[in-house]
Amino acid sequence: MVTLDMIRKDMATFLEKDKEIHFIEVRADTLDEALADAAVQFDTRIANLEYEVVERGFDGFLGLAKKPWCLKIYQNPELVKKVVVGKNGEVIDSEEEEGIDRITSRDGAFYIRHFGTEIMLKVDLPIGEGKPALADSVIEELNRPDTKKFDADKIRSLVESGTNGEYVPVGDYNHEPSADAIFVIDISSDELKATATINPPALGGADISVEQIKRALTQQGVVAGISDEKIQALVDNPSYNEPVVVAEAVLPVDGKDAYITYNFETDRSKIRAKQAANGQVDFKELNLIQNVVEGQPLAQKILAEHGKSGKTLYGRYLEAKNGRDIPLPIGKNVKVDKDGRTILAACNGQVLLINDKICVEPIMEVDGVNIKTGNITFLGTVIVKGAVEDGFNVKASGNIEVSGTVGKCTLESDGDIIVSSGIIGRDEGKIVCGGSLWAKFIQNTTVRVEENIIVTDSIMNSEVSAQKKIILNGKRAQITGGNVFATECVIAKNIGSEGGGTETVISVGFDPRAKKRLEELLEMQNNNIKTLDELELNIATLENMKKVRKSLPKEKEESLYKLNEQKNEIIAENAQYNDEIENIQARLRQLKNIGKVYVSGTVYSGVKIFVRDEKDEVRADTKNLIFFYENGFVRRGKYEQPNLDDIKGPEGYS
Repeated sequence: MVTLDMIRKDMATFLEKDKEIHFIEVRADTLDEALADAAVQFDTRIANLEYEVVERGFDGFLGLAKKPWCLKIYQNPELVKKVVVGKNGEVIDSEEEEGIDRITSRDGAFYIRHFGTEIMLKVDLPIGEGKPALADSVIEELNRPDTKKFDADKIRSLVESGTNGEYVPVGDYNHEPSADAIFVIDISSDELKATATINPPALGGADISVEQIKRALTQQGVVAGISDEKIQALVDNPSYNEPVVVAEAVLPVDGKDAYITYNFETDRSKIRAKQAANGQVDFKELNLIQNVVEGQPLAQKILAEHGKSGKTLYGRYLEAKNGRDIPLPIGKNVKVDKDGRTILAACNGQVLLINDKICVEPIMEVDGVNIKTGNITFLGTVIVKGAVEDGFNVKASGNIEVSGTVGKCTLESDGDIIVSSGIIGRDEGKIVCGGSLWAKFIQNTTVRVEENIIVTDSIMNSEVSAQKKIILNGKRAQITGGNVFATECVIAKNIGSEGGGTETVISVGFDPRAKKRLEELLEMQNNNIKTLDELELNIATLENMKKVRKSLPKEKEESLYKLNEQKNEIIAENAQYNDEIENIQARLRQLKNIGKVYVSGTVYSGVKIFVRDEKDEVRADTKNLIFFYENGFVRRGKYEQPNLDDIKGPEGYS
C-alpha cells in the first residue's frame, strides 16, 4: 500500500537528484555540434548528456533561411563524475583516480576572510583520525585592530558542525576600501591558460572573493575552462604576488586506435613445458599446440575511439584526431561473428598467427615425434613424416599418419591411423583407433580398433581387436602368437607357427563389449525389479492405512509421496534398460550369419579358433580352409575368396 510518507520520501529523493542537475543552453548549426560543445563545457562524454529541444533547427534551402538548433543540455546526475581530493589538495576526476591513494585521514581547518564589510568563516571538518580545528584559534586570529565585533558562540558552533564548504558571516570589521587586495587576470597568447596575480590587502582591506575572479574572467571574454576548484583554492589559500592558474583551456584528446585482443598466446617463445605437482618439468609435455574447436572465439577487435575535441578559453574549437581503424587479421579457416568484430574458428585445429593473420590449421605436420616436439595432442589430423619414438604419444581428433615406425608409445585417434612402416610396441605400446588401422606389421602391441585392421605383413605376439574385419593381405600375411579378435572375420595367409611354440588364439563372430554390456544391463534390471517389489509393498501398506484412517500424519504422507516418486523413476529407468537390451540383442542376432576365419595358406597345429564362443583347436597343420559356425559347432570348409568390396584404402593422405 502506498502511503503519504512513502510519497514524501520518494519526492525528497527526486528533489536531491534534481538539485544535482546543472544545464546549459547551447546554440549550434547541428544537433551533433551542440552536444559536442556541451561535452566540452561539462568536460564529459556525449554519452553522459541528456537534452531537451528548445528550438528545432533548419538546414535551410540553398543556404537561405538557415536556423540553428537550441538545446537545453544537462548531465545525468547518476553519470556525473565524482570529485576526489588528492593528498596535496588537488582535485582529481573519478575517471582518473585509479592508482591514486584516497585520503583516509585529514586534520580539520578554518579560513577567515574579509569580504565587503563582513568577517567570513569557513570550517572544514576533520576526516578519519584527523584533529578538529579549535574555536580558540579562530577567536585568537580574529582579535586584531580592525575587528569591530564577532559572535563567539556562533564561531564555536560552526567549528563543531562545519560550514559545508561555504563562507559564513561571523562578525564585522572596519573596512578601508583603499586597503583592499587587488588582482590582475592575464591570458596567454595561445588562449590556453589564464592566471590571477593577487596583491595582498592591508589592515582593514577586503580579500579577493571567488565571484570577483570569475566576474573578471567573464569580462575578459573567457567562456570555457574556468575552474571553480582552483579559484576556490586560491581564495582559501592565496599565493600573493605570483600568478596562479584559475582557468585552462579544454585540450583535445585524440581517440585511441583500434587494436586486436587475442585469446591465445601469439608469442610461441612464452609457451612453457608442463610442470608436475612436485615442480619438475615434464619435457614430453611441451604444450606447443594451442588447440581450438569450431566456433571458439580467437580474437576480438576493440573499436577505434572518437577524439574528444577541446576548446580555448575564448571558446574556439581545438580539433582532436579520431582513432585509426584497422582491418581484421583474417587468415585460413576462421570466420567473423555477427558482431563484425570477433574472430571465430571455422574448424577444429591449432590456432596460429602467420604473417600477422589468424589461421586455424586442421592438419598438423611434424618431421617426427620426439624430444623436440614432446607429446602431441591435436584437434585435427596429425601427419608425422618420420617416426614416433619410444615414450612419446600422439592423440588426435582426426586421423594420424606416420611415415616411419611407431615405437613403444600410444597412438589415439578418433579417425583412421595409417603407419607406412611397422608398429613395434615392446609389450607396452598401445593403439586406439576410432576408424580403421593400416600398418605394415604389428609386433608386441595392444591394438583396439572400431572398424577394420589392414596389415600387409604380419601380426606378432599382440593383443588385437577390431569391431569389423582383420585383414592380412601381403606376401607373408601371417598371424603368430597373441590374441586376435574380430567381430566379422579374420583373413590371413598363415596362422600360428611351425612347432606351435607360441600360443595363437583367433576369435570371431561375437561382440565382447556388447555381450558384457548386456550382462550388466540384465543385472541392473533384476536389481531394479527387486527394489520395485519392496517399494510396491511399502506403498500398499501406507495406502491401506490411509483408507482406514482417511488421512495420514504429515511425515507418513511425505514418505508415501517419495516412495511413489522413486517407483516412477525406477519404472522409467527400466524402460531405458529394455530399449538398450533390445538393441544389443538385435546386434548379436545379426552376428549369427557372420564370424569366419579365412586361411589361404597354413593353419599350424596348436592354434585355437573361437567362433561365437565355440572352440576348434587345430591338432595338425591344415591348409586352404574356412572356419565357420554351424549347428552349435565350429565347422571347417574349403577355402573360398572372401568378399572385400566394402574395404577401401585410406583416402586423402600424403
